[in-house]
Amino acid sequence: MSRLPVGHLDTETCKVLDIVHDSVVDGEGLRTVIFFAGCPHRCDGCHNPYSWNMDNGSDMTVDELFEETFNPLTNITFSGGEPFAQARQIKPLAKRLKASGRHIWIYSGYTLEQLRERNDPDEIELLASCDVLVDGPFILSERDLTLSFRGSRNQRIHFLT
Repeated sequence: MSRLPVGHLDTETCKVLDIVHDSVVDGEGLRTVIFFAGCPHRCDGCHNPYSWNMDNGSDMTVDELFEETFNPLTNITFSGGEPFAQARQIKPLAKRLKASGRHIWIYSGYTLEQLRERNDPDEIELLASCDVLVDGPFILSERDLTLSFRGSRNQRIHFLT
């Protein structure tokens, strides 16, 4: 049985590399992680350089992503690539997941300050639907495997809600 509102159809598509269910390393608790394609940061030592190219992703509609990720027992993480590279496409999904009670983490190579300075309405709206932002580019010289939920010491965890 569909969980979508009657008559609702969202055909906006996102470029998705992968969806991982039941992750415990991409935010607190049990999470479903959506890895979005496309990343302008191209960090040296990136663990997923395949994510840099937007063409490496598969098209999925917001409705398909909602159906694939909706599980009342797990929360959601947006990762990449760079989720904010697709902010316009992702924000409706974030709003629907949030309205369904999901707790949302988002990883970005941008800092919180950069996102605010960019003042892109789609990025601000996406950020407003998220509970936690892990920000900053991966910096190989600051790599630290002892950190929870981060790859390098410069990255910060912001509890937004």
